[in-house]
Amino acid sequence: MTSSFLPISKDDVRRRGLRELDVIIVTGDAYVDHPAYGAAVIGRVLEADGFTVGIIAQPDWHDKKDFMRLGRPRLFFGITSGNVDSMVANYTASKRRRKLDDYSPGGKAGLRPDRAVTVYANRLREAFPGVPLVLGGIEASMRRLAHYDYWDNKVRRSVLVDSRGDILVYGMAEGQMLEIARRLAKGESPGDLINIRGTAIIRKEIDFLKNPLIVSSHEEVTADAEKFNEAFRLIYNEQNPVTARPLAQKHGDRYVVCFPPFLPLPQQQLDRIYELPYQRRWHPVYDREKVPGLETVRFSLVTHRGCMGQCSFCSLYFHQGRMVQSRSPQSLIREAQKMSSLPEFKGTITDMGGPTANFYGAACKKWPAEGYCSARSCLVPKPCKNLEPGLDKSMALYRAVRELPGVKHAFVGSGIRFDLLTDVASAAWLDELCRYHISGRMKVAPEHTVEHVLQLMGKPSATVYEAFLRQFNRVNNKLPNKCYLVNYFICGHPGTTLRDAFDFALSLISKGMQPEQVQDFTPLPLTVSGCMYYTGRHPLTGEQVYVPRTERERMMQRALVQYRNPANSDLIREALRELGVEHLGARFFRKHQFEPKKKGRR
Repeated sequence: MTSSFLPISKDDVRRRGLRELDVIIVTGDAYVDHPAYGAAVIGRVLEADGFTVGIIAQPDWHDKKDFMRLGRPRLFFGITSGNVDSMVANYTASKRRRKLDDYSPGGKAGLRPDRAVTVYANRLREAFPGVPLVLGGIEASMRRLAHYDYWDNKVRRSVLVDSRGDILVYGMAEGQMLEIARRLAKGESPGDLINIRGTAIIRKEIDFLKNPLIVSSHEEVTADAEKFNEAFRLIYNEQNPVTARPLAQKHGDRYVVCFPPFLPLPQQQLDRIYELPYQRRWHPVYDREKVPGLETVRFSLVTHRGCMGQCSFCSLYFHQGRMVQSRSPQSLIREAQKMSSLPEFKGTITDMGGPTANFYGAACKKWPAEGYCSARSCLVPKPCKNLEPGLDKSMALYRAVRELPGVKHAFVGSGIRFDLLTDVASAAWLDELCRYHISGRMKVAPEHTVEHVLQLMGKPSATVYEAFLRQFNRVNNKLPNKCYLVNYFICGHPGTTLRDAFDFALSLISKGMQPEQVQDFTPLPLTVSGCMYYTGRHPLTGEQVYVPRTERERMMQRALVQYRNPANSDLIREALRELGVEHLGARFFRKHQFEPKKKGRR
C-alpha cells in the first residue's frame, strides 16, 4: 500500500511498475484525497485490500477519448457523480444553472454533465465494450428504483436501466465494493453477482429470490400517482437492514432487483476506513486553482455516519441509514494527532461531526438484533426512551481532542440536533460545547414554525425549539464570549400555503430573527417530501397536501421569511395584498429599511 495519490495518468501507472489497474473510478468531482470524498474512500478501501486503483476525475464527456486515459481495468469501472447528485450540483431549486461548483477546481461550474452516472456509463460502454460497470454514490443510491425527477418533472426509470450498468451499489458502499472486486477477481462474471447486500441488479427472471417484495412497475407508477406512493411506501418500509426483504420492480420486460441494505459496519472496520493514508488535500494538478469544497473539511474529523432524524426532505434515510455508526474515540484521537502533525495545520480542527454532530455515540438496545422500530421515529414527536443520545461520549471525545498537543481549537461545525438539548440534564453539555467547541456560531435547523408544516417535514414541534431557545439563552448568558445561533429554514415545502409563510414570518418577527440561511425546497428523488411534491399526498399516510408549485408563489413565500431584505419589498406587498392583510405591512417594513443610504453613513 502506498501513501501517495492514486494514479490519474498512464505515467502514474508506469511509475508504480504496473501494466494495468484492477479498478478505475470515474467521478464527477475533482480528485480530492480526503475521507469526506466518496471516490477517495472507495479507492483507498480497495487499495488496502490489495487492488490497484486509478481515478478519472471530471472527464470530458463529449466523446470517449478522455475516458480512455488509464486504459482498460482488469476488473471494473466504478462510476459516481461525486459527493452530490449532478442535478443538484448543476441546478438551483428554481431550475437555473448554478454559477459555482465547490467540488470543481476554482469552483468552476459545468465540469460534470447532467445525470453524470448515466452519461459516464454510456461513454465507457463505447470506449470499453464488455468491461463491467459498477454504479455508486448519492446519485445512484437515490435513483436505484423508479423515482420522481424534479428537473424533468416526470417519473424516471432506475438509473441502472438508463446507464446500462451491470450492478449498482447504494449507501456508503465500502463492503459491497470489496465483495464485488473479490468475486470478480476470483473469476465470477457480472451475471454471478447476486445476493450482495446494498446492491441492485437487472434480471429477466427473479426465480432465484427468496420471499421478494414485488413493487409496482415503472410503467404503473408513471401512470398512477396512487401506485407511485404505494410503491414508495413499500420501498421506505424495507430499509431496515436487519429485517428488509429483496425488492423487485419491473421496467419493461426486466426487473430491477434491489437487495436489502448493507448491515452496519463493526466499529473496528469503520475506524480502519477513516485511518487509511489519505493525503487530506486535492491532487497537485489543482494547486493553481484549488478545490473550494475541501477548505471547510480539510482539518475535520468524521466521527460517525447514519442519521436517526428521518427528516422528510432529506436523503440520509435511504443513503446512510437510520442507525448511527460511531468510530472509537481512540481512532479519532489518532487521526487528530496525525492531522496536527501536518505542516499546513494551524492548530484548528474545524469540525468533529457527521450528518448531525450530537448523534455521535448514539445507540439503542434494539439496533443490533432488530434494527430500528418501524412503528415510530427515534426523535419525533419526542426522543424515544430507549434511545441513548451519547452526549457523555461525545463530550469525552471533544475534551480529549482539545487537549492534544498542537490543537488550539477543536470546533464542532456540523449542525446540532436541538431537540436533544432541552432538558436540565443536557444543560452542562451545551454549556461546555458553547465554551470550547463552537467558533462563535452554532448551526441548528428548526426549518419552520408552523406546526402542520413541521409535522409534514418530520421535524419536532415549534414548542420544542422554544424550549431549546430558553435553555440556550440561559447557558449563553453565563458565557464569557457569547455564542450565536445560525438557524436553517426551508421555504416552499409541501403543505406550506402563502398564509403559512405569512404566519412563519410573523413568528420570526416576534422573536427578532432575521434569517439568512433560507433554503428553497427542492424535491429530491426517493424522499418523502419529493413524493408529496409530485403526488400532492403524503406517501405514508395518504393525507392530501397542498403544494406551492408556481415560481411566483415560492418567491413570495421566501420574501416574507426574508422580510428585512430590501429587494423583497415588491414581493412582500404582493403577498400581503393577496392575503388581504395590507394593514399589517408595518410589521414587515421599517421606515429606514428602504431609504437610500446617505453618503458617509454605514
